[in-house]
Amino acid sequence: MHTRAIGCLSAMSLAMCAAALPNAAAHTRSVLAPGDYSFSLKHDGAQRTYLVHMPPQAARGAPLAVVLNFHGAGSNARQQEHYTRMDGAADRDGFIAVYPNGSGRLDGHFTWNAGFCCAYAMTHRVDDVGFVMALIDDLAARTPIDRRRVYATGLSNGAMLSYRLAAQAAGAIAAIAPVAGSMVTGDFAPARPIPIMAFNSVDDPLLHYNGGYGRSVSSLFHRKLGNPGVEAGLAKWRKFDGCPAQPQIAPTVDGQAGTNNQGITATRYQWAPCRDGTQIVLWKLTGAGHVWPGGIQAHFERVLGRSTDLIEANELMWQFFSRYRLPRAAPRALAQ
Repeated sequence: MHTRAIGCLSAMSLAMCAAALPNAAAHTRSVLAPGDYSFSLKHDGAQRTYLVHMPPQAARGAPLAVVLNFHGAGSNARQQEHYTRMDGAADRDGFIAVYPNGSGRLDGHFTWNAGFCCAYAMTHRVDDVGFVMALIDDLAARTPIDRRRVYATGLSNGAMLSYRLAAQAAGAIAAIAPVAGSMVTGDFAPARPIPIMAFNSVDDPLLHYNGGYGRSVSSLFHRKLGNPGVEAGLAKWRKFDGCPAQPQIAPTVDGQAGTNNQGITATRYQWAPCRDGTQIVLWKLTGAGHVWPGGIQAHFERVLGRSTDLIEANELMWQFFSRYRLPRAAPRALAQ
């Protein structure tokens, strides 16, 4: 017994002792405490950054689900964290909220390469799908995550990126919930059916529901950008996922008279069941603008249109996400 103890103390035997004592290795595993963090990593020759909010449940040290929340064009991770109010949902529901930064020439004004949009990231063909895969690996090295429960959402250009991830990295993303965006990727070859919950307003003044963009967007980027329309993209997904042709339509939620939601409606369209237990859900709003339902209210309404908290996107998407996880043998497909 004495000889064995001395052997464990010798440098030559450390590796063998670690193998014989699995609990010791577990104690040295990196775990992020509850709180807020900023991290960076190098991908494709560029330094990339992201913010992380760890909920109180992280104190237990168990692997947690991850929600990737992508900002819109011209914005950044910090603004997205503030505007969407997702940290509160993470604390309530026990998931890790991650806010990545896109890329661009101007500090704090970033875009994503979602296919046919947007700006710097698109024209420079930035590998944002690869960056997100590297981010997931980087986060997993810092704290325990449940890789079968990694989800993607985002606003506008960020919503477009979530669609691209579903189409090109279905082995890493369990489900998506795009907000005020449409699918603009030209490479559509999902590795498996993907559950989708989309939030869009027919009165969005920037990204038009039936295709195209508002004049302010076209003039801002000085070029014609692709947007086939919300329902055109969802139709492609419904066909791939093998969904019924007709949706189940829930009763419309009407904004109460005398409140900031007066004149705004929200209707839930659900196509289910689809292949492998997936479904496609569309929250179709009227009267609201290019906004995150339940986010900061009265937010740049002269440009974005009316804010609304008639429905809470964070709550609804988490209820949706929590139903799904990746199959154990899901292929980790990357964009080339």
